[in-house]
Amino acid sequence: MGLDHAHDKVDWREHGVKVIPGDSLDPNTAQTPGMNRATAINAARAGAEKIWAGTVHIHPDAKTGAHHHGDLESIIYVVRGRARMRWGENLEYVAEAGPGDFIFVPPFVPHQEINASADETLECVLVRSGQDPVVVNLDIEPVEKPQAVKWIDPIHRT
Repeated sequence: MGLDHAHDKVDWREHGVKVIPGDSLDPNTAQTPGMNRATAINAARAGAEKIWAGTVHIHPDAKTGAHHHGDLESIIYVVRGRARMRWGENLEYVAEAGPGDFIFVPPFVPHQEINASADETLECVLVRSGQDPVVVNLDIEPVEKPQAVKWIDPIHRT
């Protein structure tokens, strides 16, 4: 009953946990007008193979351009401020999220991030399911009266 001790040969100091200081994020990543993204975790900075993580800041009252992220899934965690998300072929749907809320954006979904606050920067943590910095900016005019959608998880639907 032999145990595999291959892990004993790994240099865990070099190939173990990485701490990326918040003040050393890399702004050299794909951008969308109206927001500033910065990379914290990727292959080059931390050795990640399957995920990308970073931050996004949206200035007060700002609206990003419409875009999608190809076949990547995205998770946005709101740290500070109020996020208004629009999505759909014509950005016809809308929902809001505040501090502590998570937002899930499926692959290829046209969307737009909006800072719902006129005087506070929207600060979020962003995680994607892949390494490629896919940002496909779209030429979509937002609708005047978006349809509000309240998210209810599948377990609690009535």
